[in-house]
Amino acid sequence: MWNHEEQDAGVDELLAMLGYKVKSADMVDVAQKIEHLEGVLNNDDDIINPPLKKHKSNNNNNSSSSSSSSPSSVSNPNNNNNNINNNNNNQVVIVDSQENGIRLVHTLMACAEAVQQENYKLAENLVAQAGMLAVAQAGAMRKMHFYETCPYIKFAHFTANQAILEAFEGKKKVHVIDFGMKQGMQWPALMQALALRPGGPPTFRLTGIGPPSGDNTDYLQQVGWKLAQLADTIHVEFEFRGFIAGSLADLEPSMFDLRNDEVLAVNSVFELHQLLARPGSVEKVLTAVKEMKPEILTVVEQEANHNGVSFLERFTESLHYYSTLFDSLESSGGGGTEVSDQDKIMSEVYLGKQICNVVACEGMDRVERHETLTQWKNRLDSAGFEPVHLGSNAFKQASMLLALFAGGDGYRVEEDDGCLMLGWHTRPLIATSAWKIR
Repeated sequence: MWNHEEQDAGVDELLAMLGYKVKSADMVDVAQKIEHLEGVLNNDDDIINPPLKKHKSNNNNNSSSSSSSSPSSVSNPNNNNNNINNNNNNQVVIVDSQENGIRLVHTLMACAEAVQQENYKLAENLVAQAGMLAVAQAGAMRKMHFYETCPYIKFAHFTANQAILEAFEGKKKVHVIDFGMKQGMQWPALMQALALRPGGPPTFRLTGIGPPSGDNTDYLQQVGWKLAQLADTIHVEFEFRGFIAGSLADLEPSMFDLRNDEVLAVNSVFELHQLLARPGSVEKVLTAVKEMKPEILTVVEQEANHNGVSFLERFTESLHYYSTLFDSLESSGGGGTEVSDQDKIMSEVYLGKQICNVVACEGMDRVERHETLTQWKNRLDSAGFEPVHLGSNAFKQASMLLALFAGGDGYRVEEDDGCLMLGWHTRPLIATSAWKIR
C-alpha cells in the first residue's frame, strides 16, 4: 500500500532541494492533460512501424522503385497492433485526480530544471517520483485515446491537396514529388479529385521519398502498388517511383526524371524541420526545389518553437504545446466512429516518438526542431520563394472538415497572410503554406 502522506513529503523534499517553485493555479489546466503526454512517453516502445513488409530491397542510402497503373494483386499488410493494456497488481491509494495531476506537472518541471542544472541524481529521483504519481492516476495515464482521431494530419493533407489541385487546374500531365511519402495516405483523395475533374483526369505521376525501413523492406514499392490499384479503378493514368533517402539533403534534381511537358508540385508535410539539425541542409533542399521549377511548393509544419538552445525552455514549450494537442484529441474522441489501424499508426508515429525526440535528444539526434510559421516565412522568402494565397474555398472546406470530428467546436481554422492555421481554442498548432518561385 502506497502511503500518500509519505509520498507528498518525499516530493516536497525533492522540490525544496532544487529550489523549484510554481503557481498551482497556473498549472491546473496543463495537469489535466499531462496524462496523455506521459502515456505516450511510457509506451514509446510500443509504437508500431508501418506494416508494409512484402518486397525486399537493398537498404542503400538512396534507392528507388517504381510501378504503373497496371499492378498485380497486393496482399493486405498484417495488422498486428495490440491494444495497450497495462495491468498493475499493486494496490494504491486513489487521490484527487486534479491535485495529483498538479503534483505530477510540478515534478516533471522540476525534473527538467534538474537536467538543465546537470543535477542528474536529483533528476533520477524526480523521475521515480513522477512514475509513482502517474500510477496513482487510476490508470488514466495508460489510456491511448489520442490516436482515436487525428484531425491535424487530415487537415495537413487536405489543405496541401487543395493548393496542389488548384495549381494543376487545366493541366494534362502532372507530377507530384512528396518529401515524406511514408504510407501514402495523402494521395488517394487527390487522385479521386483528379478523376472527377471536368474534361477528364490528367496523367498523374507521383514520386515518393521516404526514410530507410528498420527491417530492410521496400515499403514504398508496396505503397506504389496500392495507389496503382486505386488509379486503375478510377481510370487515372498513373506512374509511381519511390526513393529511399536517409536525408532530403542527399537528393539532387537530376534524380527525378523531370519532364518539360509536366506541371510539377513539391509537397512537404512535417518534413523540413528535421533538416535544421544539420546546418545548411534546409537551404540546400530549397535550392534544389528552385532548380526543379515547380508550379507550387506546399509546406505544412507544426506551429511551435521547439528549436531553442535551452533545454528548460524547450521542455516547457513542448509541455504546453503537446498538452494542448492531447486536450484537443481527447475532446474529439468518443465520437463513435470506427478508427482504422492506419490512423492509429500515423498518430503514434507523429506524436509518440516526436515527443521523446524533442525532450530527450540533443545534437544531431534531435531532429524534431519545430519552428513557427513566421520563421518559415522568413526562410522561404530568403530562398527566393513568394507565398501563394490559400483561397477562401480552402478555408471554408477546411472548416467543414473539422465538423466531422466530435468536439470540433474547439478547433479553429485561421487565415494568416494567405496561410491556413489549425488550432485548438486560442492556440494554433499546425500551419499550411503554399509557395512559388519569385
